Amino acid sequence: MTYLRAFLLPFSVLYGLVIWIRNRCYDWGWIRNTAFDKPVIVVGNLAVGGTGKSPMTEYLVKLLGGRYRVATLSRGYGRQTRGFLEVAGDDTAERCGDEPLQFKRKFPRLTVAVDEDRVHGVRLLLQRGHEVIVLDDAYQHRALRPGFAILLFDYRSMSLPKWLLPAGNYRDDFRERRRADLIVVTKTPPMTTEAEKQRIRRSLAAARQVPVLFCGIGYGAPVKLLPDDRADTALLDATCSVLLVTGIANPAPLYDYLRAQAQEVVHLRYPDHYRYTPAAVRRIIRRFRDISNSNKLVVTTEKDAQRLMDPALHSLLTDLPVYVVPIHVKFEERDEDLLQQLLLSYCHDTLKN
Repeated sequence: MTYLRAFLLPFSVLYGLVIWIRNRCYDWGWIRNTAFDKPVIVVGNLAVGGTGKSPMTEYLVKLLGGRYRVATLSRGYGRQTRGFLEVAGDDTAERCGDEPLQFKRKFPRLTVAVDEDRVHGVRLLLQRGHEVIVLDDAYQHRALRPGFAILLFDYRSMSLPKWLLPAGNYRDDFRERRRADLIVVTKTPPMTTEAEKQRIRRSLAAARQVPVLFCGIGYGAPVKLLPDDRADTALLDATCSVLLVTGIANPAPLYDYLRAQAQEVVHLRYPDHYRYTPAAVRRIIRRFRDISNSNKLVVTTEKDAQRLMDPALHSLLTDLPVYVVPIHVKFEERDEDLLQQLLLSYCHDTLKN
C-alpha cells in the first residue's frame, strides 16, 4: 500500500493544484458565489465519506425544527433523477438517494429536497417559506456561500496523513478547514482524555480561531426493517449471532459496537451507497443460513435500510429477521451547550436582520 501511495502521489499533487486554483478563484471573486439573507447551514467534510454527516444533520433538524420552519437539501447521491425534487415518504432510494429518504422517513413533517445545484435548491426552498436550510455534504459546493459551515473530522483520521486523492483520502485541501465556523471531531471514543483532545485541537488550529468540539456515537435498540409477526425490537446479548450487512463508507464503529454486544458478528460489507439487487439479497440469505447459532439476526444501518426496503426486494426479505440499528451523535454537556448557543444565536441574529 505504501508503494501504491508513492506511485499515486504525483497525481495527488496535480489534483491538489487544481483544487487550490478552484478555491482561490472563489476566494478572490473570480468565480461568483451566492449568499442568502436567511440562515443557511452547511454540514460537510474534507475527506471521503464516513464522518457522520447524516447523524449531525439529524441533530440539527431536531435542534432547530421546533423553533423554525426547517428544510434539508442534499445532492441525492446515487439517485436516478435530475434537478430539484421534494422527497416523499413513499419514494425510493433510486429516485431521491438513500440519505434524503432516511431523513424524510425519520422526520415525516420535515421538508426534504434534493438538487445537484444547491443554489437553485436553496432559492426554491426559501421561496416556499422555509426559514432555515440545512445542507448535507455541501462544504465543497463553493458556488454557495453558507452563513454557517460545520466541518466534520472522523476521530480515527486525526492520526493519519492528510493526503489528497488519489494517494490519500482527502478530496479537499486540509487548509480549507479555515472556512469553517465550527469543527466537530466525530466518533470520538468515550475514554478519550482531555490531553488527547487538546492535541487534536492543536492539529486542527488555523489562522482563524474556530471552535473544535467532540462527539461520539450512540446506538438505539435494533428495530424491525419490515412488518411481520416478530418483535418490533431485537435484544442483542452474549448469546446471539449477528450477520452485519453494510454498504456505508465506514462501518467499523458499528462493527465494534456489535462485537461488544453479541457472541459472534459476521460482516458482509458492500461499497458505500451500494444498490442491493435480488442476487445480493440471496447472498445475504445464504450467509445467514450458514450461521449455526439458532439465536441469530441480520443487522444493517439506517442508510442501507432505505435501499433494502425497495419493493422489488420485499418478497426475498419477508422471512429474514432483518433489524436496523438507529444511530445518533452524543456530545458532552459542555460541547453541546456551545454548539447550541452558536447555532441558535446565528439563526436568531440572521432572521432578525
